[in-house]
Amino acid sequence: MASSVNEAGEPIPTSAVLMATSKHIATKCRNENIAFLKCKKNDPNPEKCLEKGQQVTSCVLTLLKDLHQRCTKEMDAYAGCMYYNTNEFELCRNEQKEFEKTCPLE
Repeated sequence: MASSVNEAGEPIPTSAVLMATSKHIATKCRNENIAFLKCKKNDPNPEKCLEKGQQVTSCVLTLLKDLHQRCTKEMDAYAGCMYYNTNEFELCRNEQKEFEKTCPLE
């Protein structure tokens, strides 16, 4: 896995990238996720929550792009490790430590 963004600089949200950035996503996109889950709970019709789902997606993609711009090497190393080790956090603790040191949770 060479990079977590494509040639245009847009994030590629693979499972490894999403797992590697899950703490950041949980923090930064918390409100969007809560609004989406509340919508889904209140109305089982999927069409009613499309806008809330798009807000979650937009938040995550914006966050991934920002993280990749701020800590490219560390994010790529961590996501690459997660990819290589089938998303096993235990096998990527060194890469996780470096990523979180360079791009701390805010």
